[in-house]
Parts: sequence; structure tokens; C-alpha cells
Amino acid sequence: MTDLAATGLSVAWGDTLAVHPLDLAVPAGSVVAVTGPSGAGKSSLLWALACALRPAVATVTGQVLVGGEVVGDRDGAAGRGVVLVPQRNALSASLTAHESVLVPLLARGETAPVALARVAEALGRVGLTGSEGHLVDQLSGGQQQRVALARALALRPEVLLADESTSELDAGNRELVLAALHEEAARGAAVVLATHDPDAAAGASAVLGLDEGAAAWSRRPVA
Repeated sequence: MTDLAATGLSVAWGDTLAVHPLDLAVPAGSVVAVTGPSGAGKSSLLWALACALRPAVATVTGQVLVGGEVVGDRDGAAGRGVVLVPQRNALSASLTAHESVLVPLLARGETAPVALARVAEALGRVGLTGSEGHLVDQLSGGQQQRVALARALALRPEVLLADESTSELDAGNRELVLAALHEEAARGAAVVLATHDPDAAAGASAVLGLDEGAAAWSRRPVA
């Protein structure tokens, strides 16, 4: 199992400080919700934790640690099992739901039988069994959100960063997604969920509230 931590982590877009320096601890097996109004820095924080912000567009200071080891670039974070589900999903419109989940597994070197089994399992966990053959641009926004999450689940991440993964979902599908995130934590992953959803935050192990980039724990992190 792998813990996620950050020390003195901050993000600036030009002259704008999006995330003030903060410390963060997400033990393996826990779900931390990051809350706050739009523009508070939630997405910037998750992208910084994924080490996915390019120096040309954003200035990131501080350290991200995965399993106690400092990671400093996008490949380093991905190599330690960190997977980000971005708010805009980053899906290819030319792929089907099935292909969207399958391609990253094959690119990582999984055998076809293993990859196909994981695709079916992941799509089933988010309620998309039967929609596998639909092109991404034929799916609703909520379905696309769930494909993006299924793609992450199939990779079995050590650290899962989910940015507003319930924002376009009805109550039933929201419960499916939240259950999947908590199942990942039960499997031993460290999960961070950026959310506006008070119910999602209420079920988290700990809540980190952001207000214009400044952070405060509203519940103590799990030790």
C-alpha cells in the first residue's frame, strides 16, 4: 500500500497564486475530499499532486511524495502508480467506451486476456455494461465521466486523483461512482476526490477545504 503526501505544495499561474503552500497527507486506504468554491484551486491541486503541470504554464513549489519517495515529474508520478481523472475527462471522441479503457492497459503492457477482463470489470463497476461499443461522442457527459473513471480503475492505481467525478451524475450513478472510489481505498489505494458534492465529502475519511487557494482541514486526516 502506498501513501500520498505533499509538503509546502503551491501552484501559481503567472502572477496568480492558485494554491497557497500546504501540507497534505493521504494514507493508503483512505479517501480525502477536497472542497471549495469554483476557482478555489481544487483542480490545480490535483494536477500538482499528479506532477502533471508543465513549468511553461504553471509554477509548482514544494514536494509530492508517493510511498515516502519524492516524485518530481509527470513520468515519475505515473511510474509510482498515480492516476489522475481530470474534470474534462481527456477522452478521444474517435474511440468507443471499451477502447478508451482498453488502450491504456495495452500501452502499459498488459496481456490481452487480462486487459479485456479488466475493461469489462471496470465498466461494470460504473454502470456502463451494455454501452461498451458506443463512441465517446455518442455518450452523455455523465457517461463520459464514468468512462474516464473506469479507465483509471482498470489501471488499479496506487494513488487515484478524481476531479469532480460525480458532477454530472444522477443520484444512482453518483452512488455507483462513490462506491467505486471507496472500493479503491479498501483495496489499499490513496484516493483524493475534488468535489462540490456535500454527500461525497461527508463520506470521506478527511476533508480539505480550499478558499481562494488557502487550505484548512475541516476534519483531522486519518493517522
